[in-house]
Amino acid sequence: MIRKLTLTVTSLLGLAVATCFAAEKTYTFGVVAKSNNNPVFQAAKTGAEDEAKKLSQEKGANIKIDWRTPNEEDPQKQADAIEQLVNAGASGIAVSASDANKLTDAINKAVDSGVPVAMFDSDAPKSKRFAIFGTDDIDCGHKVMEELAKAMGGKGVVAILAGNQNAPNLQKRVQGVREEAKKYPDIKILDAFYHKETPQDAAAKVEQVMQAHPEITGWAMIGGWPLFTDNALKFAPGSVKVVAVDALPAQLGYVKSGHVQELLAQQVYEWGTTTIDLLYDLVANNKKPEEAFVKGQLIPVTKDNVDEFAKNWEKWLKK
Repeated sequence: MIRKLTLTVTSLLGLAVATCFAAEKTYTFGVVAKSNNNPVFQAAKTGAEDEAKKLSQEKGANIKIDWRTPNEEDPQKQADAIEQLVNAGASGIAVSASDANKLTDAINKAVDSGVPVAMFDSDAPKSKRFAIFGTDDIDCGHKVMEELAKAMGGKGVVAILAGNQNAPNLQKRVQGVREEAKKYPDIKILDAFYHKETPQDAAAKVEQVMQAHPEITGWAMIGGWPLFTDNALKFAPGSVKVVAVDALPAQLGYVKSGHVQELLAQQVYEWGTTTIDLLYDLVANNKKPEEAFVKGQLIPVTKDNVDEFAKNWEKWLKK
C-alpha cells in the first residue's frame, strides 16, 4: 500500500513538472536601437535583458532579447533588422527610430504580419506602433532652455546643438527650446546647429560655431554628444553656460569641472525595462497602455548629486 501510494505521488509530481514545462511560454523580443556605440542604448540593452530575466522568473515564462542594433546610426539597417526579426518569429519588437520616414513602412509590415511594435526614445508617429516610451521632447526643450536661462541670469546669446536633423524627437526639442526662449526678452537664439551624432562630429561643430560666433554665452544641448569625449569644450569653465540632455559617465566630468551647469538625464535604462514590459503585457495579456505615449521623467544632475548619480552606470554598462 505504501509503495503504491509512493508511486502515485511520484507520478503526480512528474505530471505536474511536465505540465509546468509544457505551460512555459517562450517570448522573443527584438530590440532595434539607434546605435551600438552610444552608451545610452547600451543602458537600454541592459534594462531590456534585466527585465526579461525578471519577467521570466515572475511569470514562469522564457523571455529572450534579440538585440539587432547597427553599430552606427543607419535607418536602412534598422529597417532590415525589423524585417529579419519578423522572419525569425519575434514575439514583438522595440525600436528607436533614426529616421521615422524610412522606418514607418518596415514597422507597418511587421504589425501587419502580427508582430507588435513599441517605440522608445525616438518615435515613428505615423506608423502602426502601439506605444512609445520616452521623453516628452517639447517639454525637454522647454526644460533645457529654462535651466540654461537660470544659469545665464536671463540674458545672453544661445546656440542650440541639435544632432540629426531628421530625428523627430530632436526636432521637437529644438522647438521646445525656441518656445521657452521667448519668455526671456534678453536672450537671443542664434540658431540650431545640426551634425552627425558622434562625439567627434559634435565637438567639432561646437568649436567651429564658437570660433565663428564668439558672442555666444550659452549652449542649449538637446543631446549630450560632444560631452561623450574628453576636452570637447575649449572655453574656460563657467565662461559659457551649458545645459545638456543625458548624463553619461563621460558627461559627468564636465559637471564636476564646471564646464556644464546641469545635465538632464533621460531614463535610458528604463527605455529597455519599460518597453519590454509594454510588449509582454500586450502579447501575453492582450493589454495596452491607457495612452500610446508613456512619459519618462528627466532627472536633473548637478554638482550636488553627480557622484550619487554616477553609481547607476556601474550596473547599466555591463563589462
